[in-house]
This record gives sequence, structure tokens and C-alpha cells, in this order.
Amino acid sequence: MKFSRLLIFLFLLLLIVVSIFGLQPFKTSIDAETALIKETEFYQTEVRRLPDASYLVAVRTPMPGVKADMVRWWFADFLNTTEHYSWWHPEDHVWMDWENKKPGEVIGSSHLVHEYIGSELSKLRIQFINSSEFFGFDPNNEDTFVICARVGLLEEEINTAKMCHVVRNTKTGAEMRSRFWLGHVAKRDGNKTIRSFEGFVGNMALVRLFLIEQQVNPEDLKRHAIEEMTYLAELLPSLYESENEYIN
Repeated sequence: MKFSRLLIFLFLLLLIVVSIFGLQPFKTSIDAETALIKETEFYQTEVRRLPDASYLVAVRTPMPGVKADMVRWWFADFLNTTEHYSWWHPEDHVWMDWENKKPGEVIGSSHLVHEYIGSELSKLRIQFINSSEFFGFDPNNEDTFVICARVGLLEEEINTAKMCHVVRNTKTGAEMRSRFWLGHVAKRDGNKTIRSFEGFVGNMALVRLFLIEQQVNPEDLKRHAIEEMTYLAELLPSLYESENEYIN
């Protein structure tokens, strides 16, 4: 009898642990380094539920005629108005502004946006951070541009996701590899994330299991990312050339 009770207790304890931490509690789901793999066939466009009940959305975008420096210029120098933002996706992008933006820099700034992801209008604060937070080192070099961010709600002090774009030069232009990790909840104070009850509960596997898709449909996000980065790949070569001719 005592042994049966012990088994029941251990089973219930296991259920509690899994509901809070997921199936692999000691494995991080932020696998940003996967986007740095050189072989194209190892990077797939996909949507996948991860063992901690968060979602991975991964998108590969060929960018013929584009170079990594062009994408760096787009974020750090050019993207300044809602009109520019609408060029990036004429149907889904509605409004934008910047917070803490410095000319020629993007790390430390937050992109404030209204955009449709599926049929829902999302109001987001995308805080660009040093990519070493995800990679453990800075992967940027003369052939690679990496930009990473914490993604949160614009009208609430809550982050709900993380993302990273890796742009690498190729023989015909460049390739962008995007990764979004949905369900990483954190209370924020300005640009800092802080410990909170919301963060603890929001990162429980059981909560992620039921609530992520109420914030954003992962398949809709995949479609949106494919479309907006394809638009960007099409407009950048001529835009970069014309704007730099004007400056020079």
C-alpha cells in the first residue's frame, strides 16, 4: 500500500514538473546557432512545437542581388517612416515608430509597429539586442549580418517571444534565415526584463500549450515572415543603389 501511494505521489509530481517545465526541463529552446549552419539543406522553413511547449517558426528567404550590408543599412539607417514600413509589406504593415533609435545603429532601439499577422492586428514592441545574448558571441562579420530581438506587446509591459534574423552573403546575393521562438514571457521595465509572477506562470509548459495560439497563430507568422522578407529582397537592390547614389 505504501509503495502504491509512493508511485502515485511520484506520478503526480512528474505531471506537475512536466506541466511547468515541459518534457526537457534542462534544454534551452533558443537554438539560434542553427541559423548559422552553412549548408542550405539543413535549414528548413517550418513550424514546430518544442518540448517546452513553446513554438519555433523558422523561415529561409533567398535574396538574389542583395548583400548582408544592405539589410544592415535597411534596419540601421533607412527604415524611418510608416511609408518605408509599408514598402516592406504593403498589405500587413500599418504603422511604425522608433524608441531610443540612434542614426546608424539598431541595437538598443525598439521598433514600435502595428501589423497584421493573419487577420489580427498585432501591436508590438520589438527590442533589438546584442546578438551575443542568443549566441554567446557576436556572429556578425563582413559577410554576415545578425539581428536579434525580444518581442513584446506594445500596450503592455510584457514580452512574449524572441527572434533572430541571420543574413549571409552567397554567390548570387544573400540568404536570410529567420527564427522566432514563441512563448517566452517576461515582464519588462523599459529595456530590462525582470522577474515576475506573469513571467513564471507564462513560461509554464501547460500555459504555453493553451495560450500561445491566442496571441499569434504560428502558421500565420510563418506566412507573414515569408512575404515580408520576399518583399524586402525585391526592393533592396534598387533602393540601396538609388539612396547611396543620392548620398554620394
